[in-house]
This record gives sequence, C-alpha cells and structure tokens, in this order.
Amino acid sequence: MAAAHQGSYYATFSVSAKHILLSEILSVTSVMRKNSRWALSTPSFTTRDSALASSLGLRVTKGSSNAYASGHGSTEQELMTGFQDLKRLVKDVEDIHSLPLSTLLSPFLAIIRSPLSTGPITSAALTALHNFFLCGLFYPEAISLQSSLVELSSALSSCKFEASDSSGDEVTLLKIMTVIHDAMSGSVGTSLGDIEICEMLETVLTTSCQMRLSEILRRSAEGTMHQLVRIVFARLHEFDPEAEEQKLADASDLEGGEMKMRVSASSAQAIPPSAAHASEEGEGTEDQQTAEVPPPDVEEPPPDTPSVLRLQYGLPSILELLRVLINILDPNDQAHTDSTRLTALRTVNVAFEAAGARICAFPALSSLILDQGCKYLFQLARSDHPVVLQTTLRVIATMFETMRPKLKLQQELFLAFTIDRLAPPAPPPGTKNATLTQKALTSSPRGTPIPSTPLLGPPESDPDKIPATPRLLVSPARGDTREMLLETLSQISRHPSFMVDLYINYDCDMNCENMFERLIEFASKGIYPAQSMGGHDYQQRNAQYLCLDLILSFVGRMTVRAEGASEAWSVPLEQLQDTKSKKKLILTGTTRFNTKPKTGLAFLEENKLIYNDPDESRPLSLAKFLKSSARIDKRVLGDYLSKPDNIELLKAFMTLMDFKGKLVAEALREMLETFRLPGEAQQINRITETFAEVYFATGPEEIKSQDAVYVLAYSIIMLNTDQHSPQIRKRMTLEDYTRNLKGVNDGSDFSPEFLSSIYESIRKREIVMPEEHTGQLGFEYAWKELLARTQQTGDFLTCNTSAFDADMFKAVWRPVLSAIAYAFITFEDDYIIERAIAGFRQCATLARHFNMPDVFDYVVISLSQATSLLSESQSSQVPNYPVLEVDGQSITVSSLSVKFGTNFKGQLAAVVLFNIVNGNANALREGWTQIFEMFQTLFLHSLLPIRMLQMEDFLGGSSVIPLRRSQPTRTAPRSDGLLSALSSYLMTPYGSSTDALVPDATDSDVENTLCTIDCISTCRLDELYSQIMQLEPEALVSAVRALEALAHERTVARLKLESDDVATAGASQDGQYTLPYDPASVFLLETMVSIARQTPQYIEEVWPIVFEHLSALLSTPTQYSVLLNERAVVALLRLCLVLSERHTLRDQIYLSFDLLARLPPTVASAIAEQVVAGLTLILQQHREIIRSQTEWNVVFALLRSTISHPEASRHSFDILAGLAAESNEQVVTPDNFLGLVNALDEFATAAGIAVDAQQQGRRTQSLAVANSPIVERGRKAIDLIADLKKCWQRFTESGLQRNQVWRQFGLPLLSSLGRQASNTSREIRHASVVHLQRILLGPHLPLDQGNHSQVEETFNRVIFPLLDELLKQQVLMRDPMGMPETRLRASALLCKAFMQFEAREGQTADIRVLWIQVLDLLDRLMHVDRRDQLYEAVPESLKNVLLVMNATGLLDDRGERQIALWAATHERIERFLPGFLDEIIPAPPPKPAAVPAPAQPQVPPS
Repeated sequence: MAAAHQGSYYATFSVSAKHILLSEILSVTSVMRKNSRWALSTPSFTTRDSALASSLGLRVTKGSSNAYASGHGSTEQELMTGFQDLKRLVKDVEDIHSLPLSTLLSPFLAIIRSPLSTGPITSAALTALHNFFLCGLFYPEAISLQSSLVELSSALSSCKFEASDSSGDEVTLLKIMTVIHDAMSGSVGTSLGDIEICEMLETVLTTSCQMRLSEILRRSAEGTMHQLVRIVFARLHEFDPEAEEQKLADASDLEGGEMKMRVSASSAQAIPPSAAHASEEGEGTEDQQTAEVPPPDVEEPPPDTPSVLRLQYGLPSILELLRVLINILDPNDQAHTDSTRLTALRTVNVAFEAAGARICAFPALSSLILDQGCKYLFQLARSDHPVVLQTTLRVIATMFETMRPKLKLQQELFLAFTIDRLAPPAPPPGTKNATLTQKALTSSPRGTPIPSTPLLGPPESDPDKIPATPRLLVSPARGDTREMLLETLSQISRHPSFMVDLYINYDCDMNCENMFERLIEFASKGIYPAQSMGGHDYQQRNAQYLCLDLILSFVGRMTVRAEGASEAWSVPLEQLQDTKSKKKLILTGTTRFNTKPKTGLAFLEENKLIYNDPDESRPLSLAKFLKSSARIDKRVLGDYLSKPDNIELLKAFMTLMDFKGKLVAEALREMLETFRLPGEAQQINRITETFAEVYFATGPEEIKSQDAVYVLAYSIIMLNTDQHSPQIRKRMTLEDYTRNLKGVNDGSDFSPEFLSSIYESIRKREIVMPEEHTGQLGFEYAWKELLARTQQTGDFLTCNTSAFDADMFKAVWRPVLSAIAYAFITFEDDYIIERAIAGFRQCATLARHFNMPDVFDYVVISLSQATSLLSESQSSQVPNYPVLEVDGQSITVSSLSVKFGTNFKGQLAAVVLFNIVNGNANALREGWTQIFEMFQTLFLHSLLPIRMLQMEDFLGGSSVIPLRRSQPTRTAPRSDGLLSALSSYLMTPYGSSTDALVPDATDSDVENTLCTIDCISTCRLDELYSQIMQLEPEALVSAVRALEALAHERTVARLKLESDDVATAGASQDGQYTLPYDPASVFLLETMVSIARQTPQYIEEVWPIVFEHLSALLSTPTQYSVLLNERAVVALLRLCLVLSERHTLRDQIYLSFDLLARLPPTVASAIAEQVVAGLTLILQQHREIIRSQTEWNVVFALLRSTISHPEASRHSFDILAGLAAESNEQVVTPDNFLGLVNALDEFATAAGIAVDAQQQGRRTQSLAVANSPIVERGRKAIDLIADLKKCWQRFTESGLQRNQVWRQFGLPLLSSLGRQASNTSREIRHASVVHLQRILLGPHLPLDQGNHSQVEETFNRVIFPLLDELLKQQVLMRDPMGMPETRLRASALLCKAFMQFEAREGQTADIRVLWIQVLDLLDRLMHVDRRDQLYEAVPESLKNVLLVMNATGLLDDRGERQIALWAATHERIERFLPGFLDEIIPAPPPKPAAVPAPAQPQVPPS
C-alpha cells in the first residue's frame, strides 16, 4: 500500500513516512523534556502496564484507556506516554499507512489541544503536522481520514498553550495558520466537511482580526485567509447549484445538527467572529499565563470522532463564511473597528474575485449579497476613513463586475449616490419627498454617529424646519475622496456596453431614474473646473480627465458599434422606446399631480395613461396608476385619497393590497407605507374606516366586527407613536395596551396572545410612514422598498447593441460636445488633446450615421471657435502686407499668418475641422456660416488656394479678386474702349496703393507664415470647395444661405448702419453715403454665385436666396463700389444662363433683365459691356425663352440701356442686327417687331446725338460712317429698319388683318424713318428719306388705298411731321450745308406720295383738306429761303402734281366736287404763285350756283 501511494504523495520527501513520523515524535518529546516540569514527569504504571496485564489475563481497571486512542492527556505524563505508545505501535509496522490516521495523529493533537503545553512544544507538534502533510501522510484514501480531519480541525480551533515570549507564541500561531492552509489546500482539502471548513476559517479570520497580535502575524493570517477563501470560493465553479441548494436545505433541517449549530451560531445573533475577542483586547494582563488561538463563536466540538459520516464541504460552509464576513461590515455594529472591517472587506473582495459570475448561480449567496452585503457596503461607501472608503469602493466595483445581472436596483442606487456626492444637486425649495438615495445618505437624528464610518448625504431642503443634526450630514466629496469615487465610477463603466445597459435598464424603465442621461450630464459638467470641490490642482485636473475619459469612452464605443461591431438585440425595440416616451409623459404627469392633482390627472387622461380599459372602473384604473407610480408625492397622495369625493378611489386603492392572512398590524403597516397619513382627524378617520372595511372583508381570525378593526387600527397608530416618538419618555406597556382595548371586539376582549403579537410587532419594528424619517430608520425603510422592487424588476440586461444609439446620442450630444470642446481648448496635455480630437471625429461620424446635422454643426462651430480664424471685425481696408518669394513661392506675411503660425492648438483645430468637413459636407447645415467666415478671413490674408479667388468674366475669362484699391476716377471714357470696368479697376484703382508703406517681415514672421501655409494646405480647402459643388439640396441651400447672410452683413446691413452713423454725425456731403470697396463682399458674392452656377440641378432652391442679395445690391447701386456692382451684374446674368434651362423659372430672367434695365445711367454705363456680353450668350444659347411681347420689350430695354457705352453698344447693335437680318426672317415676330424698330431707332438717334455733340464741341471734320462707328451703326440701323418691311407680308399671311398690320407694324416703321429723316447725321437723314420714299411708293406698304383714313394717317403721322421738323430753324442749324438738300428730297417725297395716294384715278374721297395742307407745306418750303434750290424746285414739283390731278379728273368741270377742289386749289396757289394754276390748267366755266369752299387751314408763317 505504501508503494501504491508513494508516487502520489511523497513528492516532497524521499525518505519513508515512518521515518518522518518517528523523527517528529523525537522532536516533540525532546522539546517536552527541555521543560523542567515535563522533564520530572514519570510514567504511570497504571497506564504503562495495562496492555501487559491484559495479555497475562490480569484484571485491568475499567477507567484506564490508551492515550493514543483517546487523544486526550490530562497530565504531562499522559501526554508524554501518548508518544511512547505511538512509537511502540509503529515499531513493528512497516507501512504506517495501514494504521488509522487518527491513531498516528492522536498524541500530536493532544499536545496542541492541551492547556498544559507550552509555546515551543505546541510549535513542535504543529511543525510535525506540517511535515506530515508534506510527506503525504494525509491522502484521500487514508484510514479514518474524515475523523482525523475532524480531530485536526477541533484541535487547531481550540489550541491552548502556556504563554512564554510573545514572538515565540506568535510563531506558534503562525504555524497553526500553516497547518490549516496545508489541510485545506492539499489533496485532502475536499474531504473536509462544512463544520471543519468553518472552524478553520474562523480560526484564521479571528487571528487576522486580533488587534493585540503583531501586525506581521495579522497580515500573515489575512494572507492565509485570502488563499483559503480563493480555494473555497473557486469550488463554486465545480458545484451543481441545485444540488448545493438542496444540501443547504437538508443541513438546516438536521435535528440539532452540529453543522447548523456550529455554522449559524455566530450569525444567529448577528455577531461576527471577531466579536468574541473584541472585549478581550483590554483584558490581557502581564500575568496572563495562557496563550490561545482566539476562539470562534461556535461551541467546541466534542473531541471524539463523530459517528455520522460527514459529507464534503459545499455551499453551507461558503454561505456561512460569507454571512460572517458581511456581518462584520455592518457600520452600525460598534463591536467592530475599522481595522476589522478592512480585513473583512479585503476578504470579501477575494471571494468575489475567486467566484466571479458563478456566484450568481447560487440563490442563497446572491440573496445574501443583494440584501445585507449591498446595504453594508453602500453605507461604508460614505466613510470618512480613506482606507475604508478605498477598500469598500474596490469591493463594490468587483461586486458589480461579477454580479451585475443581479444588481440592477443596487447599481442604480450606488450610481445615484456617487453622482450626488460628486455633483450634489440643489433640491428645489419646498421639496420634502426624498428619494431612496437621499434617505440612504442621511443619518438618524436620534442615533450617535460612528466617527470612522459616518452616515452621510446631501441635506434635505425644508423651509419650515432647520435640520436637527446638520453635523451628521456629510458634505460633497472633495479631494482624495472625490478622486477615489471618480476612479471607481470609471472602473465600473469600463464595459463597452455600459452606457447602453444604463439606457436600457434605467432610462427605459418606468420606475427608475434616467441614469444614462444623468451620468453623461454629470461627466460633462465634471470636465469644467469645480471651484467648490476643493483639493489640489492636480486632483481637480485628474478628476476632469476622468470625466473626459468617461465621455470619450462613451462616444468611442458608440462609434465602434456604428461601424458594425454590435450585438443583436432580442427584445422588441418598440416596446422599450414606447416605455421611454411614456416615461416622459408620466414624469410630467406626476410632477403636475404633485403640484396640483387635478391638473396632473387631466394631463394623464389626455395622454391616455389612465382610464384606458373600458371594462375597468375609473377609480380602479386611477388607483392602479397611483399605487404603481413611485414618483407620486406620498404626502400629496395621502391628502388626495382622503378627500370626501374620493372615497371610491380610496377603497379601490386599498383593494389592490393583499391583506389576506396577515395580522392587522402588518396589514396596517403595508397600507401606511404606501402613502403619508394626513394630519387632519377627518381624513385619518376616512382612511381608517376604509381600511377596516377592506381588511374585515378578508375574514381575519379573532376579529368579530369591522368596528373592532377600526379601533385596532387607531390603537396601532397611537402605539407606534408612543413606542418610537423621542418626545415621549414613559412608554406604554403591554398591560396598558391590553387594558385600553378591553371589550372593543364586539363587546368581548381580544386574546392576550393576539394583543401581545401586535404590541411586539410595533415595539420591535416601527411603522415608518413615507416622508417621515431619514437617517438609519429611513434608510432601512427605503432599503426594504428597494428589495421589494428587486423582486419585480428582473435582472440587469446587458447587450452591446446599437439599436438604441440614435436615441441615446440625440439625448446627450450637446453637453458631450460642449465638454469635448472645452477639454480641447483648455487642456494642454497632448494625450488629452489627441483624445479630444478623436472625440470630435467620432461625434462627426455619429452625426453622419444618425443623420443629425445639428450635431455636425455643433462640432464645426466648436472647432471653428478654437481655430482663431473667425473674423472679429468687418474692416474693409486690407493693410499692405509684405509679399516675399520663398522657394519660388510668393507668400504674403500678414498679421494673421504670423499669429496663426504660433497658435498650435488653433492649427490643430483647423486641421481637424476641415478633415471632418471633408467628406461630410452633406451633413453640415448651420455650420456653413463658420466655414465661409473662415474662408473670408483666409482670403483677406491671401491664404486661400488661387482657385477660390477667381472671378469668372464674360469678357476676359477669369481674374483674381483684388484686395485693395485707391480712390477710382469715375470719368466716362471719351472713345470706344476695349477694357471693361473690371479691367480698369484691376489695372490701377485696385491694383496699386500708395496709402501706406509696406512693413518689413522678420525671419520669424516668415517662418510662422510658412507654418500657417502648411497648415492651410493640410486642411485641403480646395477639396472641400470641390465637394461644396456636389452637395445635396438641403446642405447646398444651407451653404448658400450662410454665404448670403455673411454677404448681406458686409453690404446691405453695413450700409444701413454706417449711413445712419454718417447721417447722425451730419457728415454726409451729397445726401448719399457710399460704402468703400470691400474685397470680402466681392469674395462672398463670387463664391455664392459660383456654387449656384455649378449646381444647375438645384437652381430652383438656390435662386431665391441669391436673387434676394443681388436685388438688394442693384436696387441702390450708387452706394456700392463699381466692382461690386459689376460683379453683381455678371452674377445675375450668369445665373440667368442657368435659369434659361428651366421653363419654370423663365419669369425670373425678365425680373433680372428689368432690374438691370432700371439701373441709373452712371451705373448702367459702367457695367454695359458685361450686360451685353451676358445677354448675347443668353440669346445665342436660349433664344427660344423669349416668347411674349413683354419679354421682348424687357430685352430691348436692356439693350437700349447700353447704347451710351461705345464698346457695349457695338455688341448690342450686333444683337439687333442679328435679329433683323434677312437670314433670321422667322425670328422677327409680331411680338418683337415694334421693340426691334424702336431699339434700332434709338441707335440712329444716338448717332445723331453724337454728331451733334461733336459739331457743338469741335469745329473739325464731322462724324460720318467712314470715321465713326456710332454713325455707322446709326446708318445700318436705318437700313435694318427699312428691311423690316418684308415682314409685313408674312404677318398678313399668318392671319393678321391687313388693317392691323398697317396700324401695329407699318405705321410705326414709317414713323421711325420719318423721325430719322431729320437726324443730325446727313447720311442717316438721306438714307431715311430714301427708304421712306421707297416704302411709300413701293409695293410692300400694307396700305389700303381705298381706306382714306389710312392715307391721312400716313401724311399726318409721317410726312407732315417730317416736313414740319425740317422747316425748323434749329434743325437747319444742325447741318446748314446738308439740310437744304434734305428739304428738297422731302418736298419731292411729299409731292410723289400725294400723287401716289390721292391724285389717282377713281379717287372718290374728299381730299381738299389734305391737299390744302400739302399746298401749305409747299408754300413754306418755297419761301423758307429764296436762295435755296427749293424756290425753283417747288413750283416744278407742284406743276407735276397739278397735271396729274387734272389728268385723273380731279380738277375738271365734271362735277361739283371737282369744281370745288379746283376753286380751293386756285385760291391757295394764288397766295404764293399768282396765275400759276391758270397757266397750267384753264379755269372751268362758272356754274349758276357756287359751292362754298371749305374752311382753309391756318398756314403757319414760313
């Protein structure tokens, strides 16, 4: 057998176990003999010869027994004899394993147990036991192993020896710890029973708690305790929970069972193991002769081997150990010191670490921790003792780490308490209802605080009463305490799913606080400095770092989930979301109820939170809500229920409580804990009556009537006050109480037992009414409520899901971002700044992921403020900064570039900001204002990419926006120029300035500027600019709105502000203030228009914004710089090109044209070239957009506005010429015919004005087609007008009436030629007369000769006005040399036209009036100047007319009409050519009756 075990158990020793045994016997006996008392001991013959006598058949005394068998020695001789007998026994035994282990150990255990032993002797015996473990004497198959272990445990736990020197004695105690460790950690450890485990652990625990022992021994014992606890609790992973729970139940049912008695003895009276020796600390004296192991609080087991087969230890001993440790933690038990509690705390922590989550599988352990464990730990967490606090917080953190699923409400309480201590809330005045946390934080006003572990909490605000004992309340955590709490909070929250778990379990739970929102709010505020929290600066900064880490961890984990690392969520999402939304309504409703019940109920009913079930009565529905809502003010509830109108509600409320089978005191306790009993007697009476009715309906025993219940209820309320009120000194006795209730049970008495049970129930446990108590009593009541809720609330759910991230982020993003921004701006630590930057990026990622532009805007706004690139003023003057060449690159050393180059944090913010916006521009809304404001600042300091500085132009391509200007000279050019207003500004006014000297730039300035340039380059602004052109509609509109707002601020708003200031100062010179040139306003305008131009698909959304700004500028253009006006015009026309492609926006084009056409002449001339260039493009690419006469008129008006500009007028004329060209015959329509004629007419008129001006100014060669483009265009305009006659036939063929064509198209054209026939330019005059004659005498004229009124219109509106104009002296003076010829041609035209239209055969109309007007004009022409050719030409022309009239029969004698005409003719001609008519046509014979001649028109004097 020895051989069989040698390989397994003899690993430490190579010699035989028998040798070891004999050697240890020798060692112990040698030490024994060194002691004088032991050395004089002689063996007793009775003992020694008993075996011999027996073998020889002699009679032996019955009282004698073997020492090794009994294991007891009452004298020194017996103890020594035990070793001698053991030596004899094993002398002839080769394998000592064949002997019972109890026999081998008996003398050693007797020495350990004997009070006669000394320290060295006991130490030698313990050393022997240790070596026995090492050599393998203890092994699982050993004979009588279990009984030996029982004896060993008993001996070790009751070890006594005579004291010698203290160090030697402590060595002995240390060896006891070693042997216990050998027993429990070795191969036979699993063979120990529950009782042995408890005895051994209590021995070690007691030693570690003995303050009279040295610290080294106590620490060694504690270390041993930790090892043993790890061994014991690690076995939970091997146990079957159901089997162990059953084993626990069976152990408790044993009749007088040793295990129950031993294990539960200490906890029966709730006295921890160390309590037994607590009183001994002051009792030890110098004469003390005996040292002993501090005994456990259990009865010593009988030394005899138990007869019952003991099972291996399991849950019962582990439960008892945990109970003992937890009981030590009770801060209200003054039997224990903080040192003892520290030992227990450290041991409990080891237990949690060893057991891990497995502890949750055992209900007995879980319930103990959930109740007593958490209660004591949370109270210790308020300790002022730093080590106790630190250790407690560690245990709490470990507990949550291992048992989180079972600690939902406990974790809520701890988090709320921690946040309250770190950031104490200021309760509103008048708030009297305290939360569970507040009750847990206050100490009893009647109790005495324990200095080491005070009960603490934020003071309650009661305006009517000053707190009785404010010294018991602990102030908010400061210094090291604050730091420890924050560290613990950080450790608890380290799980990736922590915040999600808080949101799911608390924020989405109707009866829990919004712990997620509250924690984020606290952490966000914690990043800001807390002046009132005290502590060193480094402690404050560390606290801020911890809060920031909490925030950033939350954001980072959510980002990871958003990127796909998320777990699936099994519970229906809508259910929790509905609970969350309903929770908000209930909170609002209960708050209103607590203020005014009627208002609160109306709100609840309106939101369908009550009265939803049609099958349920209204009182019952309301009662269920009031009873289930933990947020209802209990005082308000009591007042409301006890109102006379709410009797049915009160009854329904009480029926919701289960009073069946409960004593009346307990039923009343349950009722009074649900609401605060009102103070008025009538209200109390109604509540008591209703309670009596409901309770009596349950059929309680021994109560005969409802009235009896009523009286009992009143008596219990009075008894409760009597027994527990601090103002009452003489308490009511049971006899007094019994006497007071005589005969109230329907005329009879209650039994003494019945009344005694009521009395004791109230005496031992006060009925704590809501809102009534604070401190320990209030805490106990609140803890009871928490445990009751624990049964209903279920487990703490954990799931790292992204299902709720959107709702969570929406709830807290604002304080989170504010905190991160503050940390980024304030903190200097590189690691913190780096993490803050990561936080910004992650928030931006989440904003995009959840489609939350508000968040993205906030990120941009926060970072932009940190960049220092936001403009602080609106100065339009850009200083002259030095421009240098560095490595072939031209750089501008500006004040901003130098300052920004030294601002490292600003550079970081800029890089982070633009890197975030790049790729996420579609998520931006309000933040565009900051982006473009930074662009504006960079532009003013020449730091933007060149691409963003360019202006698109119709004339010269692109150019760079100028930064500076000198006062421009606004003189109009005197000749046709090729440079536009833009180029003129670029050449001199804006391109150079001598107002200020350019400062010198130092090497440092250059270096800083290079840093700035590198930073701006890293920001990739050109990429962002490209992305802006590809924005989605909503983001694009936001960007354009931001640009418009900034541009409006620098133009319209600034103009109003400054003009008001000037008007107030009275400094206005001409009554109109003009803004100086502002390059930023041009930059913003160009950027805005460029975006709109490059996003034509969204022009409908963008156009109204841009047009509003452009119209504001162009409505008062004289108050802005020329360049800004020019850019506004170009912008408007560029956008009109885009509008041309949208039929729905066609009307906007003409609004724009009309706006341009109404510009003042000075402005119109300056921007004419751009107008014409833009209009040309529009007409070339989209001529089809002009359809109506009104639209054409707007276009022609815009063209006419450019005539005064030499270069622009050329392009305008080309447009008109293109329209009127023969190849574009179909382009001229009835809608644009008249407008085209008028426009061409104005060009001819402008040529005449130019010729006249030239003649007035300088007496040199007059302007002509050959030397003047203006005259050339006027001459061509006449030809084009005349060519338009070809359209008349087409208009007639298209269905228009001939009369309509004549009146609308024919007559206006002839009128235009008639007007131009008196033009100052001779070539234009003569061309007009020629064309007029050709048209009038040609075949194209749409004149109906049979319609005499049309003929009269021709003469009255065309020919007669022409001749009247030519006869004017001032007209003659325009061209004295050429005008007579024009008159001659006009007179010929007059005569020819008359002959064509009036002197024709078949003329039936009365032409006398018209003919007399012709003669009048001929008279005037003939006599205007006798030296003129007309004097001779007029008679000749008149002669021809008369001959034609006579030939056609108009002047013969065939009728009265002819005779009358001849008479009138004769009479008029005789005035200026006497006898002329008679020479040509003989006078007809006179008639008998003369027809009176018509009245002669008044001929004006020639």
